[in-house]
Amino acid sequence: MKGIMFQGTASDVGKSLIATGFCRIFSDLGYKTAPFKSQNMSNNSYVTMDGKEIGRAQGIQAEAARTEATVYMNPILLKPRNDIHSEVVLFGKSFKTYSGQDYRTSFYEQGLKAIETSLSVLQSQYDLLVIEGAGSPVEVNLKDRDLVNMKVAEMADIPVILVTDIERGGVFASIVGTLALLSPHERKRVKGIIINKFRGDVALFQSGIEWIETQTGVKVLGVLPYLHNHQIDGEDSLSIRGKAADGLDIAVIRLPYISNYTDIEPFLFEDDVTIRWVEHREQFGHPDAVIIPGTRSTIHDLKVLKERRLDQAIVRYVKSGGTVVGICGGYQMLSEKLYDPYGADTGIRGYEEEGLGLLPVHTTFFVSKKTVRMKGTIHPKSGYPMSGIQGYEIHTGITKKVRDDHRCCLFSFMKTEERQMDGFNTIIP
Repeated sequence: MKGIMFQGTASDVGKSLIATGFCRIFSDLGYKTAPFKSQNMSNNSYVTMDGKEIGRAQGIQAEAARTEATVYMNPILLKPRNDIHSEVVLFGKSFKTYSGQDYRTSFYEQGLKAIETSLSVLQSQYDLLVIEGAGSPVEVNLKDRDLVNMKVAEMADIPVILVTDIERGGVFASIVGTLALLSPHERKRVKGIIINKFRGDVALFQSGIEWIETQTGVKVLGVLPYLHNHQIDGEDSLSIRGKAADGLDIAVIRLPYISNYTDIEPFLFEDDVTIRWVEHREQFGHPDAVIIPGTRSTIHDLKVLKERRLDQAIVRYVKSGGTVVGICGGYQMLSEKLYDPYGADTGIRGYEEEGLGLLPVHTTFFVSKKTVRMKGTIHPKSGYPMSGIQGYEIHTGITKKVRDDHRCCLFSFMKTEERQMDGFNTIIP
């Protein structure tokens, strides 16, 4: 198989960004290119044109390669629900929720078959594959059932480039240690090293490059500068960064199982906006606005807010005239009641939880997840010019108004092609 694989000395070293760049480079050179990541663990997801769910990184990489994203580019997506369990999305559809141990013992063979199928399909349709690993390839307690690093490189029979992040420090130890923990036949597959996120004069690092090449026998292919404001979505929450600035102060509630947190990132490019991540009540302060983002585990994260008494801070803030925006799971938390009749959100059938009670709505979670591409127009009441809008919808359950309330007015800010009203705006006089 023709292609290249990027593996990293750790998470968040820049594998996804580099793979995205190479997808565009190969496309520019005239090769029909596809990204691939066999197993992705991320609550940042992307909906394909046929309504299937894959990791956000592979969707963006497909766009960089100028091709349509498919489930074969990320056949296995793990979406953490708590510290022990993850939802397994297999070929774009929710398959089952496993504990870490059950996943390793029960899913491994099925996972291998999914990877083999995907590689076969992509090889038949594309000239080149740009494959991304996950975390580190030398997690010694996990290597015997590897579904994402060297096992995939062997299945595809392609060379590996090792990526490391110099910004975090320890770059020499991370490179030498990673190579030392690889088996001899795995080490032979590593054909080069990329040093990522370098700041300063690269000429001052020349002696470091020479030392690495002498000690490892592997060529350093390049030293990449730290890129500010590249505006390519991060894959996991390790890449979340706040921003301090004068101007509008927005407090974003940092949920334990935050999903699609990149909804917040556009604010980082506004010079007159400050983004503050808030985890505890003592950090709440007096913001100009509050955002409660999406989450893979709405009720779990709502209970965490209550344990930290952030729920009280949010409710008091709204009653004093503050502005709160809830996105997806964060919006569901604004309900008076949340119902989980099938255990879709909590794993407990018939579970009920009191919401923040800020809107006269109830949320009910269903077994099946909705993942569709959407098109519509902006509702005139939104205050914005009526124009076309498109994107994708991904959520479990539905939120419905249960009664009229003189304290607030609900209306939808967009009308879909199916003439459904969607996306509540809320006005609290």
